[in-house]
Amino acid sequence: MSECCPCGSEQSYCACCGPLHRGDGEAASAAQLMRSRYTAFVCGDEEYLRRTWQGQRCPSTLGNLDATQWLGLRLLDCPEEQGDNAEVEFVAFYLQGARVAQLHERSRFVREQGRWHYVDGEMLAAVKLSRNDPCCCGSGQKQKKCHPEY
Repeated sequence: MSECCPCGSEQSYCACCGPLHRGDGEAASAAQLMRSRYTAFVCGDEEYLRRTWQGQRCPSTLGNLDATQWLGLRLLDCPEEQGDNAEVEFVAFYLQGARVAQLHERSRFVREQGRWHYVDGEMLAAVKLSRNDPCCCGSGQKQKKCHPEY
């Protein structure tokens, strides 16, 4: 995969989330782990998702990761990390049938032995998008031109 990384960093996958997925490095921040976990969902990398979940909190099954067509990720709030704890608010857009849907969450992360792990998240109300906002899929077009059904 040499195209732009799905996390929205505008770097190539090989230079961005790929090394983390391969185990060639660790996320330096909770926000970087959030981005790499989103990309793991896009790529169907269940092993990475399990490796970055905190201990026993990882569910026994993650379902069919290939069933969701992810469109884009926006980090909305990444407050300063508080020692070994952090929160990241994000919205991830995906297709549900022919309509664009979203997952809006405030995720909690903890750093254990120098590695960031996802703990859990609080689901939040949908983010209101304007028809004139950039499209959630990252196409560069306005929402009303690219995904008007949103």
